[in-house]
Amino acid sequence: MSVTLGGFPITAAQAPRYTADLPQAADLVIIGGGIIGITTAIFAARGGAKVVVLEKGLVAAEQSSRNWGWIRQQGRDPAEIPIVDEAQLLWQEFSREINNGFGLTQSGTTYLGYGPKAIARYEAWLPHAKDHGLDSKLLSRAEIAALYPDLRDRPEGALHTASDWRAEPWAAVPALAEIATREGVQIIEHCAVRCLDITDGKVAGVLTEKGRVAAPRVVLAGGAWSSLFLRNHGVALPQLSVRSQVAATEPLADVGQCAASAKKLAFRRRADGGYTLAPNMMSELFVGPDAFRALPKFLAQLRIDPFGCMIKPYAPRDFPDAWGTKRRWSADEQTPFERMRILDPKPVPRIIAKLARDFAEMFPKLGEVRIKASWAGMIDTMPDIVPVVDHTPIEGVIVGTGMSGHGFGIGPAIGRILADLAAGQPAGHDLDRFRFSRFSDGTKMQPGPDV
Repeated sequence: MSVTLGGFPITAAQAPRYTADLPQAADLVIIGGGIIGITTAIFAARGGAKVVVLEKGLVAAEQSSRNWGWIRQQGRDPAEIPIVDEAQLLWQEFSREINNGFGLTQSGTTYLGYGPKAIARYEAWLPHAKDHGLDSKLLSRAEIAALYPDLRDRPEGALHTASDWRAEPWAAVPALAEIATREGVQIIEHCAVRCLDITDGKVAGVLTEKGRVAAPRVVLAGGAWSSLFLRNHGVALPQLSVRSQVAATEPLADVGQCAASAKKLAFRRRADGGYTLAPNMMSELFVGPDAFRALPKFLAQLRIDPFGCMIKPYAPRDFPDAWGTKRRWSADEQTPFERMRILDPKPVPRIIAKLARDFAEMFPKLGEVRIKASWAGMIDTMPDIVPVVDHTPIEGVIVGTGMSGHGFGIGPAIGRILADLAAGQPAGHDLDRFRFSRFSDGTKMQPGPDV
């Protein structure tokens, strides 16, 4: 592998690695080279399909290398728990294939609870854990002190799942891409898919900036760009994207191996000896046309947590929901996907500096917490905080998007499901909660657990 466990998110400064010529035809075209697209490709190829992955920028350059690296069952929507269970097994299988080249570690997940309302939310979720055989439990103050002996905070309790995992995302997805190429998958970077090629209401292939690829099946795994791509074909999907900011510290003393959520921040141990830090449950929405269109679907989420998202008045230029971003284009003109090869939102220095101060206050024995690197990512989210994994109204097109911050952990199982859907095989899980039509058939939006 060419990536290292101490690495950071992939940036536009890196040259493309996958530059093969565009094939004339494939059994399956996958749009997007993130965790969902790459794992879909692996399983489709292992099923015997000729697969091509087309990525407008670079493999894993957006949220797939910018996330926190948590692989958790804790706190999940009940419909997701069996899928995450499968994903954790698949992560272990992939890790064995490359001798754990991406730092997979079973370190557990802990949500520290500050006040009776938080503890009540944890208690309300525990029956779901019991129903699915998880080892989740509530921790007492004494048990928290044993887990985090240097913690200055005094939480009343905590939700803890010892069987959860973590990994280094900037190493994991490129490693999976190498597995995909060994399985015969053709990956082409810097190759934006401009439009679907549709004949008689069915997909017949894709039209890219480099030419056409004929294919009877297409999987759209475009992350934050998925809704924009579908809108060009007259298909509405109420997906929005929010900015989340992240920092990595210089190596520090070990104050806890679990991926943890506290009052002011979330943190997890990194393979390079530092910690990944992020503001806890605080994201930023850049308002654009899609935000207004999708608002009615997001009202239920807003009622539950009206202050959980900071509103920014407009999206930066060329972002998926920027006011000036095109919503319609043809196959012979430049698209938004070429104008912004990599969605690379910038972190806010004062927020990053506060993360370091807050972490040092939580664990005074650490001394000064120095930041090694910081970045931000755009999380594709849905009104009910669960993804869309389904066939679309366009025959032959399947979509896996709106992972709502869960994509890295759940990714391998979603990839397996999408590959089977594309092959006409059973999904192996109940996908009713994730169906495409829930946004148009009168279904009431019910956000997942508030944990």
